[in-house]
Amino acid sequence: MAKQNLTIFQRLTKIFGYQGQTPQPPSFNFSKEELLTTSDPMEYERERLKLQQSQYLFDKWAKVDNSMYNQSVYYEPNRIASYYDYESMEYTPEIAAALDIYAEESTTPNEDGFILQIYSESKRIKSVLADLFNNSLDINTNLPMWTRNTCKYGDNFIYLRLDPEKGVIGSIQLPNIEVERYELGMSERMGTSNIKTPDNSKGLKFTWKSRNIEFQPWEIGHFRLLGDDRKLPYGTSMLEKSRRTWKQLLLSEDAMLIYRTSRAPERRIFKVYVGNMEDDDIEAYVQRVANKFKREQIVDSKTGNVDMRFNQMAVDQDYFIPVRDPAQPSPIETLPGATNLSEIADIEYIQKKLVTALRIPKTFLGFEETVGDGKSLALQDIRFARTINRIQKSMLQEMNKIAIIHLFLLGFEEEVSNFTLGLTNPSTQADLLKVDLWKEKMLLYKDVVTDPGNGIQPASSTWAKKHIFGWSDDEIRTDLLQQRMERAIGEELKNTPTVIVKTGIF
Repeated sequence: MAKQNLTIFQRLTKIFGYQGQTPQPPSFNFSKEELLTTSDPMEYERERLKLQQSQYLFDKWAKVDNSMYNQSVYYEPNRIASYYDYESMEYTPEIAAALDIYAEESTTPNEDGFILQIYSESKRIKSVLADLFNNSLDINTNLPMWTRNTCKYGDNFIYLRLDPEKGVIGSIQLPNIEVERYELGMSERMGTSNIKTPDNSKGLKFTWKSRNIEFQPWEIGHFRLLGDDRKLPYGTSMLEKSRRTWKQLLLSEDAMLIYRTSRAPERRIFKVYVGNMEDDDIEAYVQRVANKFKREQIVDSKTGNVDMRFNQMAVDQDYFIPVRDPAQPSPIETLPGATNLSEIADIEYIQKKLVTALRIPKTFLGFEETVGDGKSLALQDIRFARTINRIQKSMLQEMNKIAIIHLFLLGFEEEVSNFTLGLTNPSTQADLLKVDLWKEKMLLYKDVVTDPGNGIQPASSTWAKKHIFGWSDDEIRTDLLQQRMERAIGEELKNTPTVIVKTGIF
């Protein structure tokens, strides 16, 4: 009856909000029934001691819980600052290319052209979810953008448009920097005053700070890369480890450009013969000679006056030096420009650190010539494939939540777990390694169960399946039953010519 009195959205809140009651400290006041259950003083003292220990554990849990949420309070200003860094980091070509690679490798289409694969024993559930992701959410277009945003910030928030009759019918991207996530008890401890719901300490909430809007947990899809517990309840960006290295790289590149522009041009020394001229007149004479050449005066655009204080020498101007010896050799000498312009070991060192933090092979970021014959990135580096798989699992976790909300709204409450979502593994090398592993296991299994000629095989088939394949007794029993059924089917197929005399096709 209670279930019938709740609307579909109230039932969603019970599912995706905080489930269960807030933990209460144990009580030392035994009820009447408890006092009547025992007459043994030792048992009474033992139960009392157990409650005291429970109280101690509860107090310890409360302290740890409060410390974790205090950590969230301190992290919030750093989170905003890091978001501004991520925005600036994308203007670096290497990092922008890395984000594109994360998104492309994580959302590789399969041989049928679909990014998301849906598996279900029910054809109806599969068709409903296919319509949701392919039509309502347009996952082939939106998922690469959501994945890229998640890798960039560590989080991605989308607002789901819900209809009680049609389920999830659309989504809108929310600004990451303005959306906050509040978990159990965080709103009270963080002193948030813009949340109006009286039950704000007993569930998951999302708020849009600048708009003063609160969202229920089933209204928001929160994609997050969990990695650093210091950043909970938010995710950890793939760029987080490279923030300091990125700043060092910018400073080093600026210093390199300044050096090149100031030291690269050649200059010449013109020796001006001054003879027996007075020392006080030499500077003016040399200055007059030099003014006939490349020096240009700077004119103030506001007043039209020539400001001699800023009449500095340009990087490509020459030097004029007075000499008294008329026999001075080489009246014009050339000062060579910088000769070590190719020495960029410091830049390459910082670039290596940046690539290490991004966890992408160096070749594919443009630092080295491309190798290989068109193989995928994950094929070149199997470790990068594991990174991609971690990103895919984070995306699938929230995609499962969206699918459950959709099925729940459509009335498929009993089948919300009757499906599995998957993304294409970009690494064929990983599949090949699995195949090679199974080949080795099968060869070992054949050697173990084959009679070497003395009538006694090294081990039984049951032992081999248990220790080589890692199967349990139930799995071995199921396999034997399946083999028995397949043998029976094979014998029936042999009698096909006598069962079907004429097919009628020809």
